[in-house]
Order: sequence, then C-alpha cells, then structure tokens
Amino acid sequence: MGNNIFIFGIGGIGISALARMFLLEGKKVTGSDLAESLVTKELEKAGVKVIIGQDISYVPKDTDLIIYTVALTELAPELFAELGKLNTPVYSYPEMLGIISKEKYTIAIAGTHGKTTTTAMVGKVLIDAKFDPTIIVGSLLKDFNSNFVAGNSKYLVVEADEYRRSFINLNPSILVITNIDEDHLDYYKDIEDIKKAFIQLVRKIPKEGVLICNSHAPNMADIVKNARCNIADFSLLDVSVKLLVPGEHNIKNAKAALAVGKILNIGLSEILSSLKTFSGTWRRFELKGKTPAGALVYDDYAHNPQKVRAALLGAKEAYPDKKIIAVFQPHLYSRTKFLLKEFAESFNDVHEVIVLPIYAAREKLDSSISSEILCEEIKKYNKNVQYVSDMNTAYDLVLKNDSPDYLVITMGAGDITELSDKLIKK
Repeated sequence: MGNNIFIFGIGGIGISALARMFLLEGKKVTGSDLAESLVTKELEKAGVKVIIGQDISYVPKDTDLIIYTVALTELAPELFAELGKLNTPVYSYPEMLGIISKEKYTIAIAGTHGKTTTTAMVGKVLIDAKFDPTIIVGSLLKDFNSNFVAGNSKYLVVEADEYRRSFINLNPSILVITNIDEDHLDYYKDIEDIKKAFIQLVRKIPKEGVLICNSHAPNMADIVKNARCNIADFSLLDVSVKLLVPGEHNIKNAKAALAVGKILNIGLSEILSSLKTFSGTWRRFELKGKTPAGALVYDDYAHNPQKVRAALLGAKEAYPDKKIIAVFQPHLYSRTKFLLKEFAESFNDVHEVIVLPIYAAREKLDSSISSEILCEEIKKYNKNVQYVSDMNTAYDLVLKNDSPDYLVITMGAGDITELSDKLIKK
C-alpha cells in the first residue's frame, strides 16, 4: 500500500475516518476538499495536510495510493478522468473499505435510516465488552469525538452505505439491516432497485454468518428469502431496553445492537448496561443547548421522511409539553421531488415548520421543485409553515417568540447545523 496517501474529498464524514486510520498506522496523509469544514480542521489538528480545492496537481509526486470520494465522479468528472491516467493505484472510498473489510471479522450495519446510531451502539457494546474493535462510522462518536476508533482485534464495526451500492464492497460476517425504505432516488430507480442492492449485499454473507433484521418490516421479505446464512430477528427479542436517547426508533436500534452482542456471546446484563449509558452521536437528535430565553435547541441529520418523522416523534416523547419548531433544510432536488408527499406528511404534528431553500449538494438546479412547493404541500397537513430564503431570516423567526415553552430542532444533511450553533450563542 505504501506510506504516502492522498485523499480527494477528505472532508467527507466517512472517508475522513480512513485518513485517521492511516495516520495511526504511521503513514503520511494529504488530501483535498472543496471547502473547509469542522472535519477538515480536526484532520489538520491531527497532522493531515488539507488543501482546499480539487486539482490533480495537488497530488504529491511520491504518492503511493490515491483514494477518492464517489461524489468526485459527478462533481469533478474531468479530474476523475485524469486519475485514470496515473500510474498510482486509485481506489474509491467504498473499494478501500472493502479491502480493509476482507482482513477483518466485519460487522456491517446497513439500512435506510438508523444505521449510524446502530453502528455507534454496536461499537460501544463491543468496546465495553473488551472486544477492542475498529469502528468506522458516518458521524462523530460522542465518547471519542471521532468517526474512527482504532482497535487491535480482528473485529471491524462499519456503517454500510447503500448510496451507489457502495456497501457491495464490504465482506460482512454479521450484517444488520435496520430497515429498507425509498431513498437516494437520484440513483436508484425505485424501491425494487433498492431491494436488489440489499439482496446483493446479503448474498455476500458466508453460510456460517448472520443476517440481523426485522423480518416482518416493510420490504424485508424478499431480502430474507434470498439469505443463504443464519437469520436473527431483533424484533422478537422480548427484552426491556433503557436508553438515554429518546424515541421508539432508538429502542429498535438498540435491539439490533443487542442481537449482535448475543451472537458474539456477550452477557445480556453486560449489553444492557452498555446501552443504558449510550449518549448518542453527532447530529442525531443532538442537544446543542438553549436559546437566550431558554428554548431547547436540538440538531438532527434527518434528510428523508422516515428520519424526519423519527426525530420529531422522539422530541415529542422526550418533551410532551414543549411546542416544537422544526427548521428544515431539504437535501437534494431529486429527494425532495420524489418524496414530496412523504416529507409533507412528516411535519403534521409539530407546532411550527420553517423551511429553508433546498441544499443542492452534488446536484444541478432543478426548477421543477423548490422549498416553496414543499411548503404548499406541507400546508395540507400543517397550516403553520413558512418558507424563508436564508438562515438569518430563520434565526430571526425562531427567536421572535423565544421562550422556555419551545423546543427548536434544526434538520437536514446540509449546513443547517450552523443555525443551531448560532441559536445557542449568548
């Protein structure tokens, strides 16, 4: 593999974990990204040289290995084409994960939603049970303030991303599927296409391996039918799980983690004790603080209807007496367009909804969909919705009726977390 590694898109929450792993192995890591971020700043503190921008000239001549984010193929196709002309070995982030996975006993956590939290839960259970796992997750683990935990055992706990069938590169001995719903419809044709990808992954589990899932959940029947391994149904676990993090969805995540622990012969009381002290992950119903007048401010990565619904349900369960203000930044034109009705229905039971412009990310402008159109759809289920053109306006609107009676939750996969930070500044 060599000692000098360059990473394109190094600020990605997943791929940056590889940068940390290579650093700990004593390798020299350099990388680039389009913009500075919390992730790139933390990497620089750790000793990574980060260049802002994307250009083939940034790759040092002594580079032994290049890794790139899959987004590069869309965001910079010319640069991606240039990579193919180099004599240096080039791998995508998912391909590199697959190479690492081959050398480990891999516990992969997949699913349309809940996989980040479940990965973190499984990681904590194994750490507390002294399994010394390596963990790669698409968020920051609160106990480590990192998306990477270096272990010295054979165990690898990894979040398995379904986007562009990335998870097909993994080689899981244990695979958890939290659920399967429509998402990433800019890539997948429909739910049947999504299910085909999960079936591909399930078929990679060895005969002696285990698929952990809720076999009765929507879209799971075909997946289970195609499994050639052992199957454990976490929904059948008749165990009372107590958590610090709210929400019925987190109880389901915890039961999936519990099932992993049982397969690895960790004692039930030990698993439950570990889960009881799980404090959550970055941007998953994360308490940021309070507004000047005392309203609670939470931030969540929710960017599809199921995640929005779960986060808002969790907020209502945790604070039944609070008036909830949801500030939502839609992520991707395609996702907003294909799931318009589902998004609108998700906000039916909150006090107020504030919608920001769509965060385009990797996509080009699509004038057939907008946040204004989403607001009109939300009005069918909740009249108290308003479109705002920027975060400053959203900030002013939230603080207009600021009081301890309110709970504000910022939601989305874009840069809306900046608003939650601003709301709690005194």
